[in-house]
Amino acid sequence: MTTTTRDENAYGEQDGLGSGPGNGLVDGYAIDTDPDRIDIGRVHHWLSTDAFWALGRSRDLVERSMRGSLNFGVYDAEGTQVAYARVVTDRATFAWLCDVYVDPAHRGRGLGVRLATAVRDHLAPYELKRTLLATLDAHELYAKVGFVPVSDPTRLMILGPMP
Repeated sequence: MTTTTRDENAYGEQDGLGSGPGNGLVDGYAIDTDPDRIDIGRVHHWLSTDAFWALGRSRDLVERSMRGSLNFGVYDAEGTQVAYARVVTDRATFAWLCDVYVDPAHRGRGLGVRLATAVRDHLAPYELKRTLLATLDAHELYAKVGFVPVSDPTRLMILGPMP
């Protein structure tokens, strides 16, 4: 989308991949990491009503997850948010890409690949050891950005919700 930087964030790094409506647009869309631009209500609605992995997620949980994450928004020419992705990262060794969602009215335009590419490129300077994601049905999309299946799944473990 665009690669211009803007303000320093709380981590002292340059943040803000895009700029305001009408600036830095590619094919009518811009990606931005400015947390003040994220439409929390819209993201909550998408996740809690349409994203199979987050159905019923409370607004409080969405807000808390955003506060602890690097958030990416995709905006149309009018500045309306049309897609979202969240990255949980220590900005040193590890990142987890999650909650990737494109509004149904804007699907089929390559926004998912462009958003995942922007995430990958934004994280590149950190030289992370690994970036993970979980997907049920978008393997081909993420492969276009460089993601591959885990080479040795026996090395990964998971701790589920505590009773």
